[in-house]
Amino acid sequence: MANTVSHTARPTRGSRIAAIGIRPSGTRHPLVAVAMVLPLAVLLVVAFGGWQAVVTQASSVAGLMGR
Repeated sequence: MANTVSHTARPTRGSRIAAIGIRPSGTRHPLVAVAMVLPLAVLLVVAFGGWQAVVTQASSVAGLMGR
């Protein structure tokens, strides 16, 4: 008897990974990385009062750049 079982096309691993924002080469899209880290960054700024430190560092860098 011939094998008559039909094989359904299964999604490949790469397409499932691409659906969550990870490229087959192992890197994430930059926007996915930002979306992952932003909530934690906001939590740390609020929890430790780091907003003033961010402003201070940004102004120091701007001063070094001559702006």
